[in-house]
Amino acid sequence: MVASCCSNALFSLPRHSHRRNEIVFASQLQPGHRFGLSFRVERKLGPQKSGYPLRVSCLGDTKAPMVTGKSWDKLILQSDAPVLVEFYASWCGPCRMVHRVIDEIATDYSGRLKCFVLDADKEAQISEDYDIKAVPVVLLFKNGEKRESIVGTMPKDFYVSAIERVLAS
Repeated sequence: MVASCCSNALFSLPRHSHRRNEIVFASQLQPGHRFGLSFRVERKLGPQKSGYPLRVSCLGDTKAPMVTGKSWDKLILQSDAPVLVEFYASWCGPCRMVHRVIDEIATDYSGRLKCFVLDADKEAQISEDYDIKAVPVVLLFKNGEKRESIVGTMPKDFYVSAIERVLAS
């Protein structure tokens, strides 16, 4: 499953341009409707007065790769650089906002900090090991040890301050 980079959106397409059971691909949407991102149509919700609304998911590129239970030790605990891990869930709206911030941080701190995302639902054992009770949660590691924990959706500056504390330690 691909982590969403934005919340689901509803687009209403003109009634005359699509038949009732026709599958609509992202390439058929007007460029202005796509905002420069890639979309996937999830399902047709049915006709309404203004046309056929579609629910679409953003599939934008992520700068923070996925970490799993199998790769956890190697990528996180044995890393020679400080590591940031975002614990998220695919159904979590605030996680999507945090994910965008983490992507920015991954770019800003490239070479100084490694950033990863972890699906807390799929990797329940790791979530349990680090006492993750709700998402989003961002953990910062250095030398294999958890140094900082940020729970909830915070402004970018909040994450940057925690990162700077870990880098300075």
